[in-house]
Amino acid sequence: MTVPDLRQPLGICALPEIAITPDVIATLQAGAWVVFNLSGGKDSTAAMAAVNFYLDLVGHPRQRRMAIHADLGRAEWDSTPATVEAIAAAAGVPLTVVRRAAGDLVDRWIQRFESGKRRYEALETYNLIGPWSSASLKFCQSEMKIATIGPAIARALRGEQVISVVGIRRDESHNRTQTPVAKADTRFAPPGNRHGTAMSLWHPIVDWTTADVFRAHDILGLLLHEAYSVWRATRLSCRYCIFASLHDLQASAAAPPNTAVYRELVGIEARSTFPFQPSRWLADVAPHLLSRGLNTDIVRAKADQAERRRIEAAMPSGLRYVKGWPPRLPTAAEASAILAARRPILSRHGLAERFPTEISIVERFRELMAIGARKRRK
Repeated sequence: MTVPDLRQPLGICALPEIAITPDVIATLQAGAWVVFNLSGGKDSTAAMAAVNFYLDLVGHPRQRRMAIHADLGRAEWDSTPATVEAIAAAAGVPLTVVRRAAGDLVDRWIQRFESGKRRYEALETYNLIGPWSSASLKFCQSEMKIATIGPAIARALRGEQVISVVGIRRDESHNRTQTPVAKADTRFAPPGNRHGTAMSLWHPIVDWTTADVFRAHDILGLLLHEAYSVWRATRLSCRYCIFASLHDLQASAAAPPNTAVYRELVGIEARSTFPFQPSRWLADVAPHLLSRGLNTDIVRAKADQAERRRIEAAMPSGLRYVKGWPPRLPTAAEASAILAARRPILSRHGLAERFPTEISIVERFRELMAIGARKRRK
């Protein structure tokens, strides 16, 4: 197949050019598979449409294209699976759906907090760890999407050259301003692997604006998820996303099918004493959807969060978490302060006080330091 460097296949539709690199062109010339990462959101849909149009123009075979979707379970809008299926069907691209074997994203949040409580009880952590993913720990993306999609592609297309199309745009956030047009992806197909699989990422609409994406939907007649078309959200992700604006959280809460999951997540806030976002309790987005009992539980959780933060802030600063924690043994006075700080937090969460004396605190630190030293020697 000969692939010309045709950078503006959508020009006839008054849409921006797609971004492409010589490496992508060369890989297409070599007969690569093209895999569309499809979320049901506006960006992944527009990226698939733009690239499909380009590939058709340059003669890339349709039978070497597929779409893949990571289903996040209860965290997804109810309409997302059907929307993704309809988008793929309209594009004439076969769809594969993958899921995390150990449960959906809501399960993962619950599992994280239960694990955090066990670790806190065992004095493996200095502070209690909350359930939610965050900007610095985006396991909602790394575990739920990337770690399920990547291996599935590598297995399905073993021995092939694969280009994964992802609808990332630079104007979405500060963190994405330096997103490259394309790059090698060695996470699931290391160089020199025995199967000869080679994977790369392509971000064809990286320079498009939000207006460009919506215009593509209008001009090309692309299906727009109800989150945008009915509930006026600015972006589609989970029903309730850790990065969502107040507007988008309210838009989601306004949709009746999202109410049950809203209450479930607020229940996790109440039990954990950690707000869904660092500066916003999900409970405050739509308190009218909550029972009187759950609203009462949230009032208590907020008070307990304030007390926990006060307690943890007063703990010995020289023993706070660093790589290789713990850094040293606590003094007798520090052990006493740690003991006093842990007691009310353990009680609040129904955890056992396994280290009830200053001496047992010091000995536990000594044990943890020995375990760490053994790991470093390996």
